[in-house]
Amino acid sequence: MSGIIGIYHPRGKLVDPNDLSLMLDSIAHRGSDSADCWYQEQVGLGHRMCWTTPESLAEKLPQTDSASGLTITADARIDNRQELITKLNLNYLPPEKITDSAIILAAYQLWEHNCSQYLIGDFAFAIWDQRQQQLFCARDHFGVKPFYYFASDSAFVFASEIKGILTLSEMPQELNEDKIADYMIGDFDDLERTFYSDISRLPPAHSLIVDAEGASLSCYWSLEPRLELESRSDEDYALEFQRLFTEAVRCRLRAAFPVGSELSGGLDSSSVACVARNLLKEAGEPELLHTFSAIFERIPECDESEYINQVLAQGGFKSHYLHGDRRTPLTDIEQIFWHEDEAFFAPGFAIMRWGLCQLARDRGVKILLNGHDGDSTVSHGFGYLHELAQAGRWLSLYREAKGVAKIYQESVWKVFWSYFYVYGIRKPLNQFRILKLLSRVPQKLLKIIQPNRSTANSVLRFSDSFNQHFVQQTNLKERHRQWLKAEFGAKTSSQGEHYRLLTQGLHQLALEIDDKAASAFGIEIRYPFWDKRLVEFCFSLPPEQKLAQGWSRVVMRRGMAGILPPEVQWRTSKMDFSPNFQHGLLVAEKPQLEQLLFEQSDILKKYINLDVLRDKFLAGKDIQFIWRSISLGLWLHFLEQNISEQNLSSEVTEHQTMTLKMN
Repeated sequence: MSGIIGIYHPRGKLVDPNDLSLMLDSIAHRGSDSADCWYQEQVGLGHRMCWTTPESLAEKLPQTDSASGLTITADARIDNRQELITKLNLNYLPPEKITDSAIILAAYQLWEHNCSQYLIGDFAFAIWDQRQQQLFCARDHFGVKPFYYFASDSAFVFASEIKGILTLSEMPQELNEDKIADYMIGDFDDLERTFYSDISRLPPAHSLIVDAEGASLSCYWSLEPRLELESRSDEDYALEFQRLFTEAVRCRLRAAFPVGSELSGGLDSSSVACVARNLLKEAGEPELLHTFSAIFERIPECDESEYINQVLAQGGFKSHYLHGDRRTPLTDIEQIFWHEDEAFFAPGFAIMRWGLCQLARDRGVKILLNGHDGDSTVSHGFGYLHELAQAGRWLSLYREAKGVAKIYQESVWKVFWSYFYVYGIRKPLNQFRILKLLSRVPQKLLKIIQPNRSTANSVLRFSDSFNQHFVQQTNLKERHRQWLKAEFGAKTSSQGEHYRLLTQGLHQLALEIDDKAASAFGIEIRYPFWDKRLVEFCFSLPPEQKLAQGWSRVVMRRGMAGILPPEVQWRTSKMDFSPNFQHGLLVAEKPQLEQLLFEQSDILKKYINLDVLRDKFLAGKDIQFIWRSISLGLWLHFLEQNISEQNLSSEVTEHQTMTLKMN
């Protein structure tokens, strides 16, 4: 975790070094180990260094190669180092002397704009090419490292955080109401928009070329199914998963400082922690692996100590605990908004992520492994049930439905019927237009034979929660309808469902939220499940390796045999932390939120139907809508307050300048 900034004036205006300094100062929390900037006529780059890997201790950025006329600034960790060192003929240097930014620069020299295709790891970087008079920018495959930018005919400005751009007084700060609309309906699939109309994200797996002709965006990688290797046995697939997952963890253990791992007791975090512990032991590391867990003594229905303790009982860990039930969604909220730069959707974020990163820093840990969303990487595989139903393989479907029902304690008939109705009855009837006759069937019977009928009605009622002018201005009803179509339409096949899980914008947003929380405490979070090699392997698996006899994510469960405690390896439950969040929101913070909703709500009325919001808050219903509204309102208050303070500061500075002139 480091910070990068840059300014480029394609029309030839000279870069003001004071602007670079202001931008670097605004992201000082991203790197206290060193800071520097480089500028030359119309372009300037800056860097805030946070040492994490052994090679970074000798890294000086921005770095210029005078022979090629290239200058780079980067926030990067490259994982296929040895492969690239060989390909790039860098073997004449000891590996520990070769920095990750030097590898990226050498890759650009050889492959130019195609260089990102050869990189594996987490990265965001910019390279000024003096000979071509171009700025080349790129972001990693899944958006682990953030990259924001402003682009106009006269200026291109980028930074690791939005505040780095807004530090410059000439940057526009108009809010993006389309983004607010997407945020409120829970649609995060636009990978470029931010809450500011003129500031964009560089999407994951994209590069950007900026020159006098403008900015050109291109995708350098997309998710495609690879060879499925159907001849392999279950054991072969499991061993290959174990190999790739172990390598993904190994890459992320490369560190110059103590490493920790989040441990919730779930399948994902437990797998990361156990594999990391084993690797450290194999390497002869004398220290135990630090683990960081949130526990909930006051709200036991959220507590996973039972599973956490089963992992810790294996030994090799040094455990640390955060009392999650002592934090509320509003704990440290102003600090959080300052670091996040936008309203954030994740209700559990303020409760756990912020607290866990603070705890890790206090325990001297600088790198934190995270099991973020192994569900999406491996896939539960329930799309396979759709495939069987579409193919009319009713016996196979029944067998899988029976397994699912047994494991998840559901009715076999209910599971089987939900698929048989759609593919065995409704679709054939649709072909002959007979389904229209069902409109005459009594409503009680429709609820039995059409289990998903309520979706359309919910779309019609959805807009009542918003200001109607805002609904019309942003075409909110159609946005919501299209989002639902994309969200549910992809689930008709195993691979379609998996593709949707891996490419939804929610991941990018969650990774950005985590990055900015971690940077507040000088922590770098690393995600083994979001290793490109592992993702491609899991995506290409046959459906039977994702769901078998009712067991979801079965290839991973088999691959973790002998590594995880069996109780965790075959765990099917997933803890729901919403009771803790609801208690914090509706009980602990109720007086403060009532004041916001009933006395200081003018700032929200442009977007929200306040009567509906208040009713929902008092009834404790539709918690996600309540939180998004509150988060938006609090962020707008925070923004308004900051702008007032900036204006006041500007007036004071102007007054002081006038006084000096008069004197």
